Amino acid sequence: MKLSSVLRWGAPALAAGLLIAGAAYAQDAAAPAAAAAAPTPNKGDTTWMLVSTVLVLLMTIPGLALFYGGLVRTKNMLSVLMQVMAISCVVMIIWAIYGYSLAFSDGGGLNTFVGGFSKAFLSGVDVTTTVESFSRGVVIPELVFVCFQMTFAAITPALIVGAFAERIKFSALLLFTVLWVTFIYFPMAHMVWWWPGPEFAATNPADATVAGAGLIWSFGAIDFAGGTVVHINAGITALVGALVLGKRIGFGKEPMAPHSLTLTLVGAGLLWVGWFGFNAGSNLEANGYAALAMINTFLATAAAALAWMFVEWMAKGHPSMLGLASGAIAGLVAVTPAAGFAGPMGSIVLGLVVGVICFIACTSVKNALGYDDSLDVFGVHGVGGIVGAIATGILVSPALGGAGVVDYTLDGGAGTAGAYDMATQVMAQCKGVLVTLVWSGVGSFILYKIVDVLIGLRVTEDKEREGLDITEHGERAYNS
Repeated sequence: MKLSSVLRWGAPALAAGLLIAGAAYAQDAAAPAAAAAAPTPNKGDTTWMLVSTVLVLLMTIPGLALFYGGLVRTKNMLSVLMQVMAISCVVMIIWAIYGYSLAFSDGGGLNTFVGGFSKAFLSGVDVTTTVESFSRGVVIPELVFVCFQMTFAAITPALIVGAFAERIKFSALLLFTVLWVTFIYFPMAHMVWWWPGPEFAATNPADATVAGAGLIWSFGAIDFAGGTVVHINAGITALVGALVLGKRIGFGKEPMAPHSLTLTLVGAGLLWVGWFGFNAGSNLEANGYAALAMINTFLATAAAALAWMFVEWMAKGHPSMLGLASGAIAGLVAVTPAAGFAGPMGSIVLGLVVGVICFIACTSVKNALGYDDSLDVFGVHGVGGIVGAIATGILVSPALGGAGVVDYTLDGGAGTAGAYDMATQVMAQCKGVLVTLVWSGVGSFILYKIVDVLIGLRVTEDKEREGLDITEHGERAYNS
């Protein structure tokens, strides 16, 4: 064949072949690229997390503020409102500067205990970055996660103020808060909640996942929404604070009844509403587990409120509104670590048990030991948190209606409940509780002493007798 014929007929064929081959190559190259494309946030999950974040703020301001405020005497009402709101504002700023980074970034050599500063000042966090939920391939905007966890960081130190209400200096409280979230809360959040994520867990050996996680997570301890991080952490700090500051003047001798149980009930109601964001929001996506956390937050709370009411009725001859509200808070505390793990019937049992235990802790045990935990922070949050954290290891059992513990190495990382051994899980829960008690108890004691040496913890006797509203803030909650 002549060369001209080859060029005449071969060139178009070659060109067509090259086009076909090129198209096939491009298609083959695009396939892995498409498979490797980063997951994008679902608008439904994002919306749910935005709503949950606002709900947690609601449970802090005004929920916790009014709940605590109604329980103190009139002359200290405004001081409690001020303390809760000021703490929330201070912690939000610290969270953005370095708190988020210490809690939710890799800490290198200290990663077992705390994160690093790679995300200080929210470095690298913008509208394009995402974080994983607990399902492989599901993400939410990182800024939403920052805000959601920020509300947890804000409410936790605010819980503590109930233990030494009516006698602490406002300046001392602010300094203690800064130190406490830095050295106690942020490391605790990291130890409990930091791990490499479901994608890593599904594609790497289990040992590698454990090695990259925080200390308490590596134990195998589970804490859905903060039984250790928030409630035991705040509860033991509150007890230590009550002991370090000492009793209120006239404690046990003068009447110190709540000045407005009406406001306390309003606050309790707002706490319960906001707690749905706290518990169901901790699932980080809108699915069946969020629904499980929601129904458990209904049922455990109701059961604990009724349990407290009836046991008080039998012990004292009358059911009190304060007891009903206190029982509800105890139920909310106890179900927090179990919310997405326990079954609904298990949550009812948990509520019934914790309502009775917390009633005993806030009455018989407190009276026997003689400490002045003004608003029973330890009796409700500390004791309730311990009961809930340990019970979570039992109630997660599928045999008891629980959701089981997800094993990301099964079914290609689909998030299937794996093997479960009750003794092993309860032991892991107990180890997590013990670390929390030691870390928070010892650390808080040191921080209280540092603040006391620097500026003093307690107001003078004259100021305490007159009330913190006017002596610390120059205004009153009520002027009539």
